[in-house]
Amino acid sequence: AIGVTPRVSRTVVDATAGLGVDAFMMACLDCRVTSIERSPAVYELLVDGFRRAVEDPELGGWLPEYLRFVHADAEAYLASLSHEERPDVVYLDPMYPHVDGKSALPKKEMQIFRKLLGPDTDSARVLERALHAATDRVVVKRPNEAPALLEGVTHAFVGKTARYDMYAVVRQSRISE
Repeated sequence: AIGVTPRVSRTVVDATAGLGVDAFMMACLDCRVTSIERSPAVYELLVDGFRRAVEDPELGGWLPEYLRFVHADAEAYLASLSHEERPDVVYLDPMYPHVDGKSALPKKEMQIFRKLLGPDTDSARVLERALHAATDRVVVKRPNEAPALLEGVTHAFVGKTARYDMYAVVRQSRISE
């Protein structure tokens, strides 16, 4: 969904760091990832885990070059990027919406996150900002049964329980160079 190919390295802003799993996976795929987290408590957990990962002999040699964490509000961070700092991709994995009638609870980590962070109230606004910041695409992870955050999904990559909605960014062509 983020457009990784064998010969193309991507720059990605993971606007919803959470536990850092998606950012780590993208870094393993040769992406240069800036992962944003606004919760001070979650950010401190991420930084501690990252520090310990860098001390690992197998990860420490390459991980700092591919992954960094920033404590900021994603909407404000994306708005602050200069033209040169704009990433190829912005990735969003907002809190899944509560689904009525669903009996299974989310994983324990997500139950704790919901209690710590509260409900997601701004993911559509962050997505709108992301569409202005990315140079190629924005990818939003959603439960299969949830509606898209905004209209205009270019393509949906559907898995067993989750879907990745891709919004292609329309580039303005350069007429004179």
